[in-house]
Amino acid sequence: MTDDAQLTATEAAVLAYESRTWPGPGAKERAIREGLGLSPVRYYQLLNALIDDPRALAHAPGTVNRLRRVREAQRARR
Repeated sequence: MTDDAQLTATEAAVLAYESRTWPGPGAKERAIREGLGLSPVRYYQLLNALIDDPRALAHAPGTVNRLRRVREAQRARR
């Protein structure tokens, strides 16, 4: 992989946050604000873009594939 194909530090951090489990409601949003300096809305915008990014799949295949399955299940319910 070339440097151009690497995730940014923020993108990698978003994937890392998404792979964690959170203790209760609001804990994840608080951690996003305090740890990443992002609003939850911006975090989820980045996350949704990463789900379709081949760099993210190469970096965290388990997390990205799980998120893709969740997204497809939500779409199927609509």
